[in-house]
Amino acid sequence: MDEDALEYHRTAPPGKIEISTTKPTNTQRDLSFAYSPGVAAPCREIDADAGEAYQYTTKGNLVGVVSNGSAVLGLGDIGAQASKPVMEGKGVLFKRFADIDVFDIELDLDDPDAFVDSVAAMEPTFGGINLEDIAAPDCFTIEEQLRERLSIPVFHDDQHGTAIISGAALLNAVEISGKDLADLEVTFAGAGAAALATARFYVSLGVKRENITMCDIDGILTTQRAESGDLNEYNREFARDLPEGDLADAMEGADVFVGLSAGGIVSQEMVRSMAADPIIFAMANPDPEIGYEAAKDARDDTVIMATGRSDYPNQVNNVLGFPFIFRGALDVRATEINEEMKVAAASALADLAKQDVPDSVVKAYGDQPLQFGPDYIIPKPLDARVLFEVAPAVARAAIDSGAARVDIDIDEYVERLEARLGKSREMMRVVLNKAKSDPKRIALAEGTDETIVRAASQIVERGIAEPVLIGDEDDIRGTIANLGLEFEPDVVDPESGDYEGYADHLYERRKRNGVTRREAASMIRDDTNYFGSVMVDRGDADALLTGLTNHYPSALRPPLQVVGTADDADYAAGVYMLTFKNSVIFVADATVNQAPDEDVLEEVTRHTAELARRFDVEPRAALLSYSDFGSVDNEGTRKPREAARRLREDPAVDFPVDGEMQADTAVVEEMLTGTYDFTDLEKPANVLVFPNLEAGNIGYKLLQRLGGADAIGPMLVGMDEPVHVLQRGDEVKDIVNLAAVATVDAQDEAY
Repeated sequence: MDEDALEYHRTAPPGKIEISTTKPTNTQRDLSFAYSPGVAAPCREIDADAGEAYQYTTKGNLVGVVSNGSAVLGLGDIGAQASKPVMEGKGVLFKRFADIDVFDIELDLDDPDAFVDSVAAMEPTFGGINLEDIAAPDCFTIEEQLRERLSIPVFHDDQHGTAIISGAALLNAVEISGKDLADLEVTFAGAGAAALATARFYVSLGVKRENITMCDIDGILTTQRAESGDLNEYNREFARDLPEGDLADAMEGADVFVGLSAGGIVSQEMVRSMAADPIIFAMANPDPEIGYEAAKDARDDTVIMATGRSDYPNQVNNVLGFPFIFRGALDVRATEINEEMKVAAASALADLAKQDVPDSVVKAYGDQPLQFGPDYIIPKPLDARVLFEVAPAVARAAIDSGAARVDIDIDEYVERLEARLGKSREMMRVVLNKAKSDPKRIALAEGTDETIVRAASQIVERGIAEPVLIGDEDDIRGTIANLGLEFEPDVVDPESGDYEGYADHLYERRKRNGVTRREAASMIRDDTNYFGSVMVDRGDADALLTGLTNHYPSALRPPLQVVGTADDADYAAGVYMLTFKNSVIFVADATVNQAPDEDVLEEVTRHTAELARRFDVEPRAALLSYSDFGSVDNEGTRKPREAARRLREDPAVDFPVDGEMQADTAVVEEMLTGTYDFTDLEKPANVLVFPNLEAGNIGYKLLQRLGGADAIGPMLVGMDEPVHVLQRGDEVKDIVNLAAVATVDAQDEAY
């Protein structure tokens, strides 16, 4: 492990972070803006109004991670220089989870006053200060003085991070155990910075101060010890008028144990002495005060257990807090991180743990079950939703409490946060907002599948559509109950209702294709794909999603046979939207037409351009080949060339289109405006129409896997009613996204 870690850090370039430019620096003009003489303009603006630094510099997204290395977790007082890898690592977490930039500052200063003066002098540089690994009691003094002197947030994560995350766990543990915060008897092992901050925070959440018993290495913190001078000015606030005693005495009858001390100091007997259904947060690292299995096995009732370790359920990990708390604070230009903001963060985390967990998170943690209950009371660090829940909650609390310099619209803020995590989220937000403006009735053909049920729950929760689950009603209701979901979907059971009209409809559609009336009735009863297709074709639902548990061609066949293509379409096609960091392209056809001729290519281009506009993207289409504008002339290159000619000459086509052309020609602006300056494309194409199914399917997968693109789809175009065929293995988010696309399709009066 050590050698691997050393190799990780020393591999060129050494360390874990770097500075990169965010503006172009390719020309002399660019450089004149970046530095002299152009840089004088923002300097003058900031000189006139210091607040303009947030507008013209990185201040609003820059945090200083500051330490003197006097109390590094697991290493102790190793000094400023040796602590640098830890501070760089903290910067990595800020960037990875909340897109916040960091300068790590290691100060070789033991004097608290000198430390405070040095940090205070750097206030113009940063939007916030994260204090890290500073020994108690100096950490209290340093944070207090900096909070008084600075008008930007100052946050000692070692104190408040643990408090907030364990506070979120406490809120949910109390709910599960049926207890009340005000009635809890809480015992702390440890009386250092983290323990004191956590105890204070629990009081903010509703725990009574007089119900907190705190122990240090010498036993219970009592008023007698305080009066004798045995306690410092900080931990004496939790001294109680109790008899002298040790940790075992303090734990007897306690509802909650909070360990922030040393490993192995709690026995099973001590756990058995606690009140019914105890809550145990054993957070010493790397070894907890009592092991997870030992605590669970000590009693027959419910023990809700959390530790600081990732190999057990309910890890209290500070990365669930500080990146998102600072994100919310920075984005409203907060002057501080106050108690209201901390409580808001804990409450948001607690609420998130009650929501359905995305498949991507479940997979990241080895497919272990993650469902609200004793073994899942706080979210996992890799759950991207933490950003969208905690940061807005903190921002709102800052505004409401008067700590914010600027007011923001929280709904718009969530959209900006999503854009930080990738173009795909930004693009889907456009469609999701459109869907929510007028939700439609979406038939889900595989209604008994657990993933479909979970997706339906999210569709309802987010107001995207009105899902109709098709399948055995008892199975569907049972799945909802087993998953602990709280929603009442519309369920249609083909075997329990009178659907003779559906059988008649299918028979009329397929009687000249060898389907008898009896066979039609059997297909309606036994095949939910046919049932859903008829439901949409009759107008009993506005759109259909199917295919999660079927091979794509098998799932596509019933909708094609029943719903068919639109009046102005002869062909359907499968389109993927591929999103990159700063761009988006639509790729067709990737799923349906194996060897399209010029008629198919022309029509697919039209439909794909229409789809792009549903995402508020103005289409620029290129029909691809291995030839550029006739450089190779054969049957294969003539098809896209002819399709492009027809489109260019059609006055009804109101978007630029050209071809045939090679893929690099289509996406490299210098080639379009230089070598091929005659083309109708003045900018790189964002609609790429491939010459056949093999090329389209291979192309989108290469772009996804090697180009780092996020893929959304396949989205079916050209159908008479909105129908989309899922792919086997799609996750809940994929289904929700396609439900939104289907809803927007259904809103279009052209359907």
